[in-house]
Amino acid sequence: MVSSMVIPRLRSPIVLVHGLLGFDRVKFCGWTIANYFPGIDTALGEAGNRVLVAQLSPSASVKQRAAELRAFLDREAPHDPVHIFGHSMGGLDSRYMISRLSMADRVLSLTTIGTPHRGTAFADWGVRRLAPYIQPILDFLHIPYEAIFDLTTASCRSFNDQTPDVSSVRYFSVAGRFEPNWLYPEWQIPHRIIRRKEGPNDGLVSEASATYGEDCVRWEGDHVSLINWPAPAAKARGIWRDRVDDYGSLVRRLADEGY
Repeated sequence: MVSSMVIPRLRSPIVLVHGLLGFDRVKFCGWTIANYFPGIDTALGEAGNRVLVAQLSPSASVKQRAAELRAFLDREAPHDPVHIFGHSMGGLDSRYMISRLSMADRVLSLTTIGTPHRGTAFADWGVRRLAPYIQPILDFLHIPYEAIFDLTTASCRSFNDQTPDVSSVRYFSVAGRFEPNWLYPEWQIPHRIIRRKEGPNDGLVSEASATYGEDCVRWEGDHVSLINWPAPAAKARGIWRDRVDDYGSLVRRLADEGY
């Protein structure tokens, strides 16, 4: 989709950080067949912005992913302060990196998108109901799974106590709200679990948990629609919303702030 708004060009690079089980892009024979932020990096780049898309371990701990994010910035933007847009767990990784890995002078702003700052009841449910059965398999396959435990409400409570905001960094957020119907069967169970404990949510993270920083924008949509992933059935019915203009508005806010 071509953006209907003029997206500003910021003076500093924009870094997109994926969430749990995420990736930067998937390639096959040199061709990109999937992007974690489909259309977003292209639209922001065509507006003249330098856009970097990080690749972190899909299911490692916040601590490890934060260290990987720092290494990525040291490699790709060693001399430039940056603006970070972090989706879901990527927002926690970014907060940890800024606060606890001495990166405050390298980050101008952090905008978290559907990030469980206070954890998610679905992670609590998963750890309680599924972890005893899945952990032995993941251990056998040597697949890290610390991320699941880091997203529980108890872990995030401790995380927030130990990870204070830095006064020199601007913090903003986006929270999603979504009511699943028959078009979205995959969201029925997690949405119900979270709604019972935390109220309105995007299918994985509640509005209350995603709200953070000096300003929070509400977007209608499920957790992955926040990064512009379309639901095929919804798209076919013409009720899917392209997020390019929404991300353009996030960039516009930073430009209006003088960046």
